Amino acid sequence: MSERKFKGFGEKALPFLKALDFHQNREWFQENKSLFESQLKEPLGDLVEDLTERFAEAGLPFRGDRVKSQFRIYRDARFSKDKSPYNRHLSALLSADGSKRVESGCFYVCIGLPGVRDCYAGVAWWQQRPELLLAMRKAIVEKPEEFRAMVKALKRNGLELRDTDRLKRLPRGFEHVEEPDLAEAVKNKHFFVRMEIDPDSITSPELADRLFDFAVRAKPLIDWGKKIEKTVPA
Repeated sequence: MSERKFKGFGEKALPFLKALDFHQNREWFQENKSLFESQLKEPLGDLVEDLTERFAEAGLPFRGDRVKSQFRIYRDARFSKDKSPYNRHLSALLSADGSKRVESGCFYVCIGLPGVRDCYAGVAWWQQRPELLLAMRKAIVEKPEEFRAMVKALKRNGLELRDTDRLKRLPRGFEHVEEPDLAEAVKNKHFFVRMEIDPDSITSPELADRLFDFAVRAKPLIDWGKKIEKTVPA
């Protein structure tokens, strides 16, 4: 095991995002770009590299690149009413193939302003291709014992599935599902768990330990999805 690189985000990381939220102009950002890179971008790169190594050692299917895994601080505001040029957060995504494709299970970490984007991490099956989402819904109904075992394992680990972006009605072909827990699960578009990050803790190297522990505790969700994924043609 090599020496860990992540030493924590800079003490000025959140103050920088707060100032960026106020200024939101290119001139200010260019004047303070070195602060952004030293306090946020480089530490996030170190965190991605450290977690990639730890995940590989633990057999978790998440890997990333210190540069490519990070989402840009620059916003694409072409189709948004909010024309602010910069995000108020910085985030990164680790996936099975090391890209930003999220459909095959992913690990996501976001460092943001409390009340705006917040600081949190997530492990998820997110925006799956239709064939995989359909297979997951069928698995919930046809093999409920496996789905419920996964949910129980998450609960034992202090986690629970989130209901963000859940359908209001049962999707077509699943109108017959009556058991409440299965019906609610079938309505999910995504399957994910989340860990809140105390903003005051991001300057500590121990943040990497907590994120790794969270990913390990979320493994039942990834294992459940991986088993189903193998049944779906590529």
